[in-house]
Amino acid sequence: MSKDGYSLFIGDKNLSSWSLRPWIAMKHCGIPFAEERIRLRQPESRTAILRHSPSGKVPALRTNGFVVFDSLAILEFLAERHPELQLWPPEAEARALARSISAEMHSGFVALRNDMSMERLARLPTPPISDELARDISRIVAIWREIRARHGAGGPFLFGAFTCADAMYAPVATRFRTYGLDLAAFGDNGTAVSYAETILALPEMAEWTAGAEAELKARKAG
Repeated sequence: MSKDGYSLFIGDKNLSSWSLRPWIAMKHCGIPFAEERIRLRQPESRTAILRHSPSGKVPALRTNGFVVFDSLAILEFLAERHPELQLWPPEAEARALARSISAEMHSGFVALRNDMSMERLARLPTPPISDELARDISRIVAIWREIRARHGAGGPFLFGAFTCADAMYAPVATRFRTYGLDLAAFGDNGTAVSYAETILALPEMAEWTAGAEAELKARKAG
């Protein structure tokens, strides 16, 4: 556990998009934590996770004797615990919008999750684009384009500075890279591609990717 009392329980870095969300926020903002990894898709995975997370899912954040589970709940908790980091935009309208698009990512985009699951290290063929998947991709492109135009003048992220909204959409940038999507076909004017490149170029994303590579290498060696 870190000196601030945080232990973050996550799944495989190649696969666990939900784990990436609070992890990249904590890393980017310099919040110290102990990382505890649990291998997914194994017979013992759920039992191992249940030792730390009552939902039986990762991620989970343990701090000072209690557990916060679910990616968005962890991000909300961190925003409250560390107001100086401004993990939500300071202006009320922008903050409400950031929460709205974060909740939309949390509860929506089912076709994207099913048809373009996260595999950070892979380069895979673009899947057949169903109507549902096309709507999901087009909606994400529209969110990125419109938010950057309205609120992104202060920096390279959705609302200028890094916020929880960027953490929520970070795994989507990896999916678009993995499956080689041409975002122009879904209404992008270059904004979405540029934003995805910003996320993928973060040092924290490089660290996550190196961790995924190390995990796979260790398993092959074992």
